[in-house]
Amino acid sequence: MKRSYALISPFYDSAVATATRGQRERSLAALPQVPAKVLISGVGTGLDLPLLPPQHRYVGIDLTWAMLRRSLPRAAGLDFCCVQGDAQRLPFAGRSFDHAILHLILAVLPDPVACLRETARVVVPGGQVLIFDKFLQAGQWAPLRRLVNPLVRRVATRLDVVFEQVLEKTPEFVVESDQPALAGGWFRLIRLRRV
Repeated sequence: MKRSYALISPFYDSAVATATRGQRERSLAALPQVPAKVLISGVGTGLDLPLLPPQHRYVGIDLTWAMLRRSLPRAAGLDFCCVQGDAQRLPFAGRSFDHAILHLILAVLPDPVACLRETARVVVPGGQVLIFDKFLQAGQWAPLRRLVNPLVRRVATRLDVVFEQVLEKTPEFVVESDQPALAGGWFRLIRLRRV
């Protein structure tokens, strides 16, 4: 995965930016107004950064330096630092963040459960987690997605993640909101609260 994203980093924005901007804005509008420390897991090329309110302190983590390097120019005007690391094994102490953003990361990682568990570990009780990603619905057959998943997951993303199965293994979170976003509800905007 690290090699794949290093190779696609120059093309990532043209493939993703326009299609997802509106949904990213919808998701990020849920960030509270009170200044806070916010983790951005899988910050990538920083497509979220120009859409973020300036009062928070942000830490972006990504597996590849190629992606992080592209994010830095987008952080103008923000209190932002980036860390190269794995969202499945976060290099932060417990309860280090007030909130977290997981945009287009859970369906990319080999182990989305590990990512969500790590997010639960580093977010304080009462903190929000904003998710924007593609998920199969529980019980959805989706034969074409399942057929091409073994190939596509090696290059860029998984097509077989069922969010409810990930969430049931992370009881530290409750769902506050779950709305369809793109592609007939394949992409969803989910807001979790850390209990």
